[in-house]
Amino acid sequence: MALPAPMCPPLVVHIIYRLAIGGLENGIVNLINHMPRNRYRHAIISLGEATDFQNRLKDKDIPIYSLHKKMGQDWGVYFRLWKILRILRPSIVHTRNFGALEYSVLSFLAGVPRRIHGEHGRDMDDIDGNRFKYLVFRKIARPFVHRYITVSDDLTEWLKYRVGIPKDRVTHIPNGVDIKTFYPRRVHEQVVSLKSFPFESHHMIVGCVGRIQEVKNHILLVEGFLSLLHAFPDVRSRLRLVIVGDGPLRQKLLERLEDANARDLAWVPGECVEISAILRKIDLFILPSLAEGNSNTILEAMATGLPVIATAVGGNVELVEEGKTGTLIPSNDSIALGNAIKSYYLQPELLRLHGEAGREKAKACYSLDSMVNQYMLTYDLVLGRGTSAPTSRRIREFNDR
Repeated sequence: MALPAPMCPPLVVHIIYRLAIGGLENGIVNLINHMPRNRYRHAIISLGEATDFQNRLKDKDIPIYSLHKKMGQDWGVYFRLWKILRILRPSIVHTRNFGALEYSVLSFLAGVPRRIHGEHGRDMDDIDGNRFKYLVFRKIARPFVHRYITVSDDLTEWLKYRVGIPKDRVTHIPNGVDIKTFYPRRVHEQVVSLKSFPFESHHMIVGCVGRIQEVKNHILLVEGFLSLLHAFPDVRSRLRLVIVGDGPLRQKLLERLEDANARDLAWVPGECVEISAILRKIDLFILPSLAEGNSNTILEAMATGLPVIATAVGGNVELVEEGKTGTLIPSNDSIALGNAIKSYYLQPELLRLHGEAGREKAKACYSLDSMVNQYMLTYDLVLGRGTSAPTSRRIREFNDR
């Protein structure tokens, strides 16, 4: 007698606004790359374009669809997406952030049995999550979403108390970081791909990595750096700035540095691939965001053994422990940022102590394995697969942490 064919794992379709370099997108790639293939299959639908960032997926057979959505209202994208969903017939559609939320409703109309929505952070047009028309639509969309996933406690509380999502429909899953890829610098390590790196080992290098857009507020980093140069001119001989990433505000940063006669003290190369190698060249990581979910770049810096200065917004306060793994500063305060940099400059031992504590926290609390397992448990729960008492209890215990 022939043996029955193995069951095909359920398909999860991830719908995002754009597949390009970014924290949210990096989280999806990490999730797919590390989830066992015998548990779930995946496809990605990018409402806009799908850039070369898709090459970071290890499985090259994962379907990726670019809908090339036009700016503003594009009615054609609804039909194109509906058609794809009817062909794929996924078990779950997993949308992320407000830009994709409306497609939970379309997924219902296309017959997708289960819908999950993830909240990963906010943009400038709704930085505090209180914009009236967005709140109204979130409440309209509630019946079409079976479960919400948040990456930070801040977003969890906002969903529960501002949007009105019941506690038992919200799961908090922090991002995870690959501690094998992101590790502290090693003595005499040579990185061939960074031959263009302009600074030397005797410099104290501060900086960050990420898309240069308004919500990330890189101009605060530049102004904090310049304020320290102005107040203490002697630091010009040793202090250097690195901002890696591309985006609409990159030219503005370059012009500000040029105006302040500090262009030669900064390296702003645009988009780079070898992020882990670049982080190992930096001494102090700084994230000056106006709003933040659960920052992948902070986690990568922590795993690299870097102390972190971050604005006290969103999920940053969960990641950075004041005086232990780094320093929290008020949002949009360049003087406070300059003073925080100065503290590390004058007390270099803090660089090592806070960096080591940050790596230990990343290893203990933000492993990729933990993140992937929690997503699989959530998918199982939504589909009613293996929802035994132990599994359900693990989900509840994780949410109640």
